[in-house]
Amino acid sequence: MANDKKRIPTQHLVGFLVSITLTLVAAWTALQSDLSAVWIITGIMALAIIQAGIQLFMFMHMTERESQGGHVPWNMMFHGGVLATIIVAGSLFTMSFGFSHDHDGGDHNQHEQQENHSENGESTEHSGH
Repeated sequence: MANDKKRIPTQHLVGFLVSITLTLVAAWTALQSDLSAVWIITGIMALAIIQAGIQLFMFMHMTERESQGGHVPWNMMFHGGVLATIIVAGSLFTMSFGFSHDHDGGDHNQHEQQENHSENGESTEHSGH
């Protein structure tokens, strides 16, 4: 039990400070810089990729070979990526080729006929939908 001394987690503190700094730089770039929109988006994306790498290696234990439960972090990342890809692809498919929002049963012509009759001075009854 000699190794149970309380130590300062310097790796976590450095990672936290770098992450906060990258976040502040991204916020300043978006709010205060005079760059064009393309350069702002490119810069923020680059900072996001750097910050994701910092998060993975300093906080998510990507450098460990195997955890006590037998899980390899890269294996978990792969399966998480596959799951995220399936969710995003399914969402894009549904939004692009999914169901229409036509809930009136396809009676488009009935509404147009009612408008034409009212323009011609004829009285129309409301169908009570």
